Amino acid sequence: MPDAEALQFEVAGEGAVALAPRHGIVAGWTGRNPAAIEHHIAELEAIGVPRPSRVPLYYRVAAQQFTQAAVIQVVGAETSGEVEPLVFDTGTALYLGLGSDHTDRALETHSVALSKQICAKPVGRHAWRFDEVADHLEAVRLTAHIRAAGDGDWTLYQEGTIAMIRPLAELLAGAPTAVGATRLAPGTLMVCGTFPVASGGVRPAVDFRMEMHDPVLNRTLMHAYTTEVLPVVS
Repeated sequence: MPDAEALQFEVAGEGAVALAPRHGIVAGWTGRNPAAIEHHIAELEAIGVPRPSRVPLYYRVAAQQFTQAAVIQVVGAETSGEVEPLVFDTGTALYLGLGSDHTDRALETHSVALSKQICAKPVGRHAWRFDEVADHLEAVRLTAHIRAAGDGDWTLYQEGTIAMIRPLAELLAGAPTAVGATRLAPGTLMVCGTFPVASGGVRPAVDFRMEMHDPVLNRTLMHAYTTEVLPVVS
C-alpha cells in the first residue's frame, strides 16, 4: 500500500507523537440506545440512504484520507461532517482524539462505503492517552457546530457523550485490525460513531467546528476545518 503522510499529534503530558497511517476504519451505526440508532437511520433514510445490513458496521477507508489540514476539498455541495471520537494506535500505545467522518451524502444513497471513502477525514492535532481516560470515558462530551457561507454565527449541530456510543472497548475488540481486546494494529485510525443532529437534519456547511471535553480531568480537544466545493463536471 502507498505510504500515507505522517500525522503529528500533541499528546497531553507526553508531547509530540507521530503516526504513520496504515489502516483507516469508520465504525458506523454504533449508538448504544436502539431508539437513538433508529433515529439516526431514519435521518439518513430521509435523504435516501439505505438501512444498514447490521449494526455496528466497520467500513474500511484509505489511510491517507485522514488529514489534519484546515481545508478539505470535495466534489459537489452535498457533503457534511460528523463529530466522532477517534482512536489510533502507534504500536506503542493507544490514544483518543477527535475526528470527523466527512461523508458525501449524494453518493451515500448509492453506496455508504463509497460515500465514506471519497471524502477526507479531518482529525485534530491534539490527543490523550487512552489509558488516562479509560475509567471515565462515558463522561466525555463531544459537540459540533456548523457555519454556512457568509454567516458569522455558529449553529449547534451535534452533541452527546461517549455513553451514547457502544463501549469503545467493544468497538476496539470487534475492529478488523484488532490486536487482543484493547489494541489495534500499528498505524490504525478508527472513528467510532456519531450523534443525532440537534435540529434541522443532516446538511452541508462551509465551516465545521468540533470539541471533546473531559469533565473529570477538565481538558478539551478542539479542531475546525473548512470545506471547499469543487464543481461536478460531466
